[in-house]
Order: sequence, then structure tokens, then C-alpha cells
Amino acid sequence: MISFWPRPRPELCLGIAPRLPLESSPLAALGLMMWRPSLLLLLLLLRRGAQGKPSPDAGPHGQGRVHHAAPLSEALHDDAHGDFQYDHEAFLGREVAKEFDQLTPEESQARLGRIVDRMDRAGDGDGWVSLAELRAWIAHTQQRHIRDSVSAAWNTYDTDRDGRVGWEELRNATYGHYEPGEEFHDVEDAETYKKMLTRDERRFRMADQDGDSMATREELTAFLHPEEFPHMRDIVIAETLEDLDKNKDGYVQVDEYIEAGEEEPAWVRTEREQFRDFRDLNKDGQLDGSEVGHWVLPPAQDQPLVEANHLLHESDTDQDGRLSKAEILGNWNMFVGSQATNYGEDLTRHHDEL
Repeated sequence: MISFWPRPRPELCLGIAPRLPLESSPLAALGLMMWRPSLLLLLLLLRRGAQGKPSPDAGPHGQGRVHHAAPLSEALHDDAHGDFQYDHEAFLGREVAKEFDQLTPEESQARLGRIVDRMDRAGDGDGWVSLAELRAWIAHTQQRHIRDSVSAAWNTYDTDRDGRVGWEELRNATYGHYEPGEEFHDVEDAETYKKMLTRDERRFRMADQDGDSMATREELTAFLHPEEFPHMRDIVIAETLEDLDKNKDGYVQVDEYIEAGEEEPAWVRTEREQFRDFRDLNKDGQLDGSEVGHWVLPPAQDQPLVEANHLLHESDTDQDGRLSKAEILGNWNMFVGSQATNYGEDLTRHHDEL
């Protein structure tokens, strides 16, 4: 009986969390003290942290390897009260937005000016930022985290540095080296790990479109981010059904969708209403595969276009349907801002007030 370290790495174990309404997350958080959460509610909490590390007890539902197609920002879109965090993260991406928080207003505006030049050069280079150019930039920032995560994973999984990731490389890097028939003999909850391994292999085979058991960078991206690829849709739906369908009848009943106790607080009733009014499309009291697909992979809304229209509307002072560099810099706090001086408000204070 021979096995080698490293042992299975839960932080690399994949899973799919449904795309869920933003308003559900705080509701789930409020109920955890009183209710035993269903898997759905657990996922609602896990989706807050892109680098969550699932344990075997949680099953293969963490987000260590799968980065979901999330909204442009988790922040509220609350421009009316001077909170532009949503716009900052949509325009810059979340990580870059954090960097801008540390800049002075002068540095922030200077960097914004360079971004404006890049947007225009990437388009028609006419000296103006069009709606299409603004949308393309926002879509670029939205996809950047996928490219970054795949690059990091590539370095982990391509152990022989041949420019491809084989299934054996990925399996061993994730779960450790085992002799055939000895898989997970030395870890707790071995059956859970075996199920995780089976799901991983199934997903890998679906992503491996040429069937050579070697993933190109595009195929590894489909493995890590299946919700972004139409040919992976069935895998996303199948994994969601497996996670929620406790009685294994092929459907998700409302009590599998959410588990509750004797008395239901308001947030539980709201979730039941969501199930009844928006999830259960044919009103038969349960979700089949097509309804699960409509829920977790709904018809796409062009979020970058919606945000680009919003930024254009708020910044186009001469109403000519395009943005000059001066117009963007004139509304710089909406695009990028800076917390170094409380988004510029501290500049109006006397020094002894700071």
C-alpha cells in the first residue's frame, strides 16, 4: 500500500455555485444562527469569497478553482447617495479598484487619463470615448479575473512544463499521488473525495473537446469556468442538480431548495416565494433540469453595456452621445475615485479636522 504526499488539497477542489440574486446573501446570513442551512444557503455565503476553501464536510462546492460569472460588483448601485463603489469596480475590476483606493485624487485622475487614452486607442482613436469603447473596456475588466486565475492554475497543473495540462497532472496536483485502488485511504471522509474526483474527471472530459486527455489553455479555462462556455452548460446543470437533489429523483423540490425549521422568518418566506414565482416556471412544485438551467445560467444580460450606458448618461455633459477626456476626468470620482482623501471630501476640510 503506497501513496505519496501531498494529500488532497481542498482549496483546489472544484464546485459550481448557482448565480443567485444579490439580495439573497444577507437574508441567508441572518438565518444561519437559527436555521440549518441547505446547500443553497451555504453557497450564498460562500459566493462572497472568491477564494473560499471547502472542507470535505462541505463537499465539492467551494470556489477555490471555479470563479463564477459574477455581477460587475457586489456593491449596491447607489449613486444617488454618493456611493460609487459599484461603478469603480465595474470600470476598474475589483482588485484594481482597491489599488485606486490608496491613491491621492491627483494620482487617481492621472491614471484615469491614461485609461481613457487606452480605451480610445483600442477603438477608433478619434479622441472620444464612444459607448462601444466604454462597453469593451468594462467587459475587459470583467474577464480579467478569469485570465488571471487560469494563468495561476496553469503554473500549478502543468507540472512537466510541456504547455499542456494532462488529466493525470491535474488529478495528482489536486488530490495527491495514489496507487490504483488506494485512493484516499489515508484521509477522512474518503467517499466525499472520491465523488469530488469523479466530478472533476467528468468535467475535465467535457472540457477536453478533442478527447486527447490534455487540456489546452482554452480547455482548462472551460474546466475552471464552465459557466462561461455554452458546451459546458449541461455540466453546470448536472452538478447543481446533484448538489440539491437530496432524494435523487431528478428534481429539486422546494424543501431541497431551502430547509427550514418550525417557524419561518421573513427571509425564508421570501426564498419560498422566489422558488414559486420565478424558479418553478411550469408551476409543478419542483425544478427540472431546464428550470435549473434557467436559474443558474439565465438568459444573459449585457452587464457591461448597461453600466457603460449609465456612465455615459451621467458624464455626457454636452449630450452628444460620446465622452471627451475632459468629461470623464470631470466626473472622475464616479469612474475611479480615491479613499486616500475620502473620495476628495477631505480636501475641503481644514488640516486640523483630519
